[in-house]
Amino acid sequence: MKVRANGIDIEVEDSGPGPVGAERPVVLLIMGLGMQLVAWPPAVVQLLVDAGYRVIRFDNRDIGLSQHFDHLGTPNLLWAGLKHRLGWEVKAPYTLHDMALDSIGVLDALGVGKAHVVGVSMGGMIAQRVALAAPDRVQSLTSIMSSSGARDLPQADPRVMKVLFSRPADSSRDAIVAHYVRLYKAIGSPGFPTDEAELRQRIAMGVDRSFHPSGTMRQMVAIAADATRAQELARIAKPTLVLHGEADPLVPFAHGQDTARRIPGARFAGIAGMGHDLAAGVVERLLPHMAPFLLAHR
Repeated sequence: MKVRANGIDIEVEDSGPGPVGAERPVVLLIMGLGMQLVAWPPAVVQLLVDAGYRVIRFDNRDIGLSQHFDHLGTPNLLWAGLKHRLGWEVKAPYTLHDMALDSIGVLDALGVGKAHVVGVSMGGMIAQRVALAAPDRVQSLTSIMSSSGARDLPQADPRVMKVLFSRPADSSRDAIVAHYVRLYKAIGSPGFPTDEAELRQRIAMGVDRSFHPSGTMRQMVAIAADATRAQELARIAKPTLVLHGEADPLVPFAHGQDTARRIPGARFAGIAGMGHDLAAGVVERLLPHMAPFLLAHR
């Protein structure tokens, strides 16, 4: 369903709200770069619903069925990346703070006062921004395979970056799906490989739902432009759980350690064999950390 949030149209999936008068605690799930709400594994959603939570997912702005921002133009990623490496100001069509306000707007639109905010990758960065912008709306914060954005952290594996910045062989559906299969195999969890046929099916479902690469590019620039978040994380006073894969080739393990170090009182857990995905085996190892954490702060 569509809701009006922060002045734009956002596509939302609301699972397990419960009967009127018996409202459930809310978990707000924020997806990562270029990813749609359908990228959340159904097992995660169902287990949370079965545990008594109302689970809200949504497409971030510029992706999926939410409002696109093509009128803002397509950014020059090479120039933005160079400026970021040099420490120069990167100007983005919109910011991660704007995307955090979208997330808060989703809660407003659904009449939710407070939520457990869970984000993966870029979604973890947005979740951190939500906790900074509106701490009174955050029951707890869970940041998964994400980063503080500190400039001195190790960079992604160059081989992964080469695949990330490559393009499909042509504009056909098969070429687009093949491109993303290569990417997700490159960043996936070596300890929990996903069957290629299953991976291809999941990717094809997402491509058929929406394919909007220019939105992904604008989101990438928003990440590069978020230069002050690392210094601001010390202001987060909400219960925080940081989870990170020890074999993450895109956002190296040190990023998770650094995020936890910067947030006062944050709990940290590394997941052996986990890369930069939510493979079935990864989910099985994340949930034993998440479930008691959410319950403790319910």
